[in-house]
Amino acid sequence: MAEGRIQKALSGFYYVDTGGQILVCRARGKFRKDGVSPLVGDWAEVREVGNGEGVVEQILPRENAFTRPAVANIDQLVVIASAAIPRTDPYLIDRVAAIAALKGCRVVVLLNKCDLNPADELFEIYHAAGFPTLRVSAETGEGIEDLKTLIAGKLSAFTGNSGVGKSSILNALDPTFRIQVGEVSQALGRGRHTTRHVELYRLSCGAEVVDSPGFSSFETDELNLELKDRLPETFLEFASYLDGCQFVGCGHTKEKGCAVLEAVRRGDIQESRHKSYLRLYEELKPLQDWQIQKWKK
Repeated sequence: MAEGRIQKALSGFYYVDTGGQILVCRARGKFRKDGVSPLVGDWAEVREVGNGEGVVEQILPRENAFTRPAVANIDQLVVIASAAIPRTDPYLIDRVAAIAALKGCRVVVLLNKCDLNPADELFEIYHAAGFPTLRVSAETGEGIEDLKTLIAGKLSAFTGNSGVGKSSILNALDPTFRIQVGEVSQALGRGRHTTRHVELYRLSCGAEVVDSPGFSSFETDELNLELKDRLPETFLEFASYLDGCQFVGCGHTKEKGCAVLEAVRRGDIQESRHKSYLRLYEELKPLQDWQIQKWKK
C-alpha cells in the first residue's frame, strides 16, 4: 500500500503521484456505493497491481472539497479577471469568493491583461475588500514574479471566465508547460474553452496549481442552500458590522438601522460588492427553509 496525491481525474481513471511514480488507478466500487468520488488534490491510499496501474483504496481526510470543479485540499483559490476582452463581471468573482469562504479557502484576485487595461476599478474594489489583489500580464510578464511568490509552497486552484488567460498565465509561470491556449472571440468577447478537465501541475517555482474549467462550473444546488443560510458571513468585509444592526436577523438589503448599509453609504464597503450580495440574496431567495433543514441533516 502506498500514499499519494491525485494529480488528474479523466474518464474514470485517477492519476496518483506516490512520490516515486504516477499510478493510473481505478477507484474501488465502495466509493460509488457510498456516493463518494475521489477528487484532484485528494491524498489517497493506493494499492499497486502492476504495470504502472493501481487501485484507490481509501481517501484520507480532506481540508476542504469543491464539487464543481472537483478539487480538494486547496490552500487558495486564484480568481483570474480582466478589464480587457473578455471583461469580467464582478458578480462572477463575488459568487466564487462567497463559495470559497464557505470552504475556509483563501481567495486571491489576479487581474490579467494589464498591458491592455490596468483594471483600476477592479483593483480598487477587491483591494478595498481585503483580498490579495495583483495585476499581471501573461503577455509581457508583468507581475509574474510576484505571483510566483504568492503561490509558492501552496496548492492553488486557478479559475476565471473563459478566455481570461488561465492557461497563458500557467505557461508564463513555467514555460516548460505547453498548455493549450484558446483565442478570444472578438464578436462575443469571450474565449473558447481549452480546459476540459481538472489537473494538478507542479511548477518550478515550488507551487502546485490546479487548472480548471471556468466560472460556469461553480453552480451547485448544495452550495446554494448553504449560501442562503450563511450568505452575510461569506462577504468577509461585512464581518465587523453584522453585530451592529438594529434588528436581529437583518438581511442587509433595505432594513432600517442596518450597519452594513450604513457602511456602504460611508464607502467603507464597496458598493459593487454589496450589489453582488443583493443579487445573490435574490437568487437564493426562492429556496425554501425545509430544503435547508433537509440539507443540514
